[in-house]
Amino acid sequence: MSTPNATNRVSASSLAQITVITLFLLFMIVPILATALFSISVRWDRSIWPEGFTLDWWSKVTAKTAFRTSLFNSVYISGASVLASLALVVPTAYWVHAKLPRAKALMEILTIIPFGFPAAVLALGLIRLYGAAPLSLASSPVLLVFAYVVITLPFMYRPVMNALEAIDTRTLSEAANSLGAGQTWTFLSVILPNIRSGVVNGSLLVFSAAFVEFALASLLIGTRFKTFPIYLVEFTRFDARQASALALISFACAWLISLGILTTSAHRSERPRLTTSKAKDQ
Repeated sequence: MSTPNATNRVSASSLAQITVITLFLLFMIVPILATALFSISVRWDRSIWPEGFTLDWWSKVTAKTAFRTSLFNSVYISGASVLASLALVVPTAYWVHAKLPRAKALMEILTIIPFGFPAAVLALGLIRLYGAAPLSLASSPVLLVFAYVVITLPFMYRPVMNALEAIDTRTLSEAANSLGAGQTWTFLSVILPNIRSGVVNGSLLVFSAAFVEFALASLLIGTRFKTFPIYLVEFTRFDARQASALALISFACAWLISLGILTTSAHRSERPRLTTSKAKDQ
């Protein structure tokens, strides 16, 4: 039998956990709800509650040509960054995992560096390196794609490497080679389909990080190729209600991407269970 003291300790512990979780959820949800209310309020600066609700701010901000242009620019830059990361990071991760395992420590260090790399330093370095002749890529969207590939390296490398470590790449490669497949064909037709979940998760992470990035876009190309975050920041200077609507659109995009990652991860976790159950039946 449990003593009253033990029961009280369990109850106090459960209450503390519930309190912490509730405070955390409020901390995360309240700003989003406040932003949503502000984006549909007629006016909310003279009282504690909004003075009415309207969708005029949403219709005004989405009807602007600059909104559609900036949204397209962000999708274009983010998509190009994903393609560049796929072309560079995925083959590199496979080569390091299968052929150069000693280089894993170096790659881990390289994936940590972007988290402590100031955007101003990276922007200045890219401008000095690629801004001069013969490339002359200063103020070009291509330069911004280069920057996004650098800062999103951990977002693509880590999911792909986790997927590679979850499969037996050596056995798969040997089986493909015994059937006459070369290294390139083995990677494209055998390895890549087996790490599809890692590639998809990495692509979604890279896309979301590039889509909401502001500092590098502002420093490298500015208003010459206006992205969605730059457009959002401009609105905060003269109309916070329309800026709130834009912020919610950005949040919705991030939420959909997160939902895609969770769905992909769920499918990935179900595959081993199905394989195990089939093996038991046989």
